[in-house]
Amino acid sequence: MNSTSLPVFFHLLADRKLMPGAARLVFEADSLEALSALATQTDFAALVAGLPCLIAAEQAPGLPPELLAGLLAAGCVVTAKSAIHHADEQLKPVLPATAQWLDGHWMLAPPQRPSSAQTASRTLALKLLQLVMADAETRDIEAVLRQDPTLSYHLLRLVNSLGMGMTRRITSFSQAILILGRNQLRRWLNLMLFAARSDDHRAPMLLAKVVVRARTMELLAKDRGQDRADQDLAFMAGMFSMLGVLFGMSLADLIKPLQLSEVLVDAVISHQGDFGCLLQLLEQAEQGDMAGAAGLLTGLQLTPAQFTLANLAACQWMLDIAREVKGGGHD
Repeated sequence: MNSTSLPVFFHLLADRKLMPGAARLVFEADSLEALSALATQTDFAALVAGLPCLIAAEQAPGLPPELLAGLLAAGCVVTAKSAIHHADEQLKPVLPATAQWLDGHWMLAPPQRPSSAQTASRTLALKLLQLVMADAETRDIEAVLRQDPTLSYHLLRLVNSLGMGMTRRITSFSQAILILGRNQLRRWLNLMLFAARSDDHRAPMLLAKVVVRARTMELLAKDRGQDRADQDLAFMAGMFSMLGVLFGMSLADLIKPLQLSEVLVDAVISHQGDFGCLLQLLEQAEQGDMAGAAGLLTGLQLTPAQFTLANLAACQWMLDIAREVKGGGHD
């Protein structure tokens, strides 16, 4: 592998409705190896069909003609700067008429006075997560679930939609919890925290961002040969890392009641250990620092192509999650 080769990152952009609408391919001149690996993937063309992938107009001429042709054949679109509006303000952003996509840190702004329903639902989801992390009795988890019809509905809908080889529909919480399993229940509760009701305009993009971060970390842990338990820890580190943004609170204070393992706390608070390095890797990529990301990949014994393809798979998984949440009828 070329020691100077760099990865490619799918940087999510919102559409005019502040929903995940496109991904800008973030790459450098030394990302050609990863770009070439990407262009030949059938999964890439499948992703582009559901999530337009954009190449900056100023970068397109610098690509080898055959590679650019391959990317365009897969469905990529060369996009001018004027088509992407950048917003960092805390107020709900509005795109100018000339722009198609929205970029910036607007989704990371502190939450604006959430509604009582949204606050109650997120508080209960956090309480449920605390119980699950503490391996509480099923009856205690069930008692909290009964307090929120929305969470209850989505749990039963999720288990029934999975099929799970069942010949009859699942109608009780205890059945659903048993069939789903504690690991998947933790994952689902994290997703429900971010999949808020429509009165938080940040929610769709926050969900998309955290899902891509967590899933990419999980897949990279798998690429490193880590076992299923460690892969799950990598996913949870990615999810927990953005809870502070969601609630507008100190992350350390927020996760204290969750009784997380020391390894997980060190990863999300101090970027320590392998999971902390994976989290730092995703943060570097999100900031567009491909050289910094490449250095971390080397330390993790991962290739730029592995990162690129893991990020691709994570974006596809995010689209599936977004459809599930939308289909569930969040109000």
